[in-house]
Amino acid sequence: MRRLAVAFALAALVLAPLGAQATPSAEADVFAGLGTWVDIYDSPAYRSPGPTAARIAARGVRTVYVETANDRSTVDVVNAKQLGRFVDELHNRGLRVVAWYLPGFVQPAVDLRRTRAMLAFRTPKGGSFDGVSLDIESLRLTSAGLRTKRLLSLSRILRAEAGETPIAAITYPSRGFERHPTWWPGFPFKELTSLVDAWIPMTYSGGGFRGYDATYGYVARSLRLLRTAVGPAIPIHAAGGVANRMNAEELKAFVDAVTDEGTVTGWSLYDFQTTGPKAWAALAPLGTG
Repeated sequence: MRRLAVAFALAALVLAPLGAQATPSAEADVFAGLGTWVDIYDSPAYRSPGPTAARIAARGVRTVYVETANDRSTVDVVNAKQLGRFVDELHNRGLRVVAWYLPGFVQPAVDLRRTRAMLAFRTPKGGSFDGVSLDIESLRLTSAGLRTKRLLSLSRILRAEAGETPIAAITYPSRGFERHPTWWPGFPFKELTSLVDAWIPMTYSGGGFRGYDATYGYVARSLRLLRTAVGPAIPIHAAGGVANRMNAEELKAFVDAVTDEGTVTGWSLYDFQTTGPKAWAALAPLGTG
């Protein structure tokens, strides 16, 4: 029976029809405004969930993005008990919490199970995530065509099963795809746009682009290319970083590029653990949303 269930799951991933798309949720506001990020390696957040939540709230953050697992994790939700307490502490302070899972596309049944685990997750107080997302960056599966097929199949199932829970696509920046065309040829911007409520491009420039001009150019072009690819209506949340690898002028360049693009509705720096006082201050002109 277990083998049969896995077979059905694999079949659903591979054969889910292109037309089987639910209407995206209207609750995309969860991805708007000031955000911050906590991944599965940020153990201090889980050891001290109350104080960490208080510090995040004090920064004016509206939404916290938390990682539940990646495809190489040993469990479907990493540190589930600690994560549940952390989410409750965030909710107690009025913050929204969006989960993300990083699929590898190598084992479709694992990706499906861990995607469903985000939807099924409940905190000790019975709370759930306010939104979910797939972190679409794994290139371990060398065939870009098969990667795309599995990504879209997984995304259709997530869309169909998420109900009113809003969904975001976390992706490489479009300028990254332009600079590295072998990463993911034919990335399915149009198809994914019909399955998600928001896009979150990882416009990370810290360490790779030095100075104001280079940083501004990279972020601005990434946002402009993405907006052209996904159309004018869907929200975009710009994620910059890594925070402690950006100096003052590079932080200003990120903020200016987000401001000048004109249609970005959310913004953040990756991640909370590496965002110092100067980085928070740099984000201030964008507001909290």
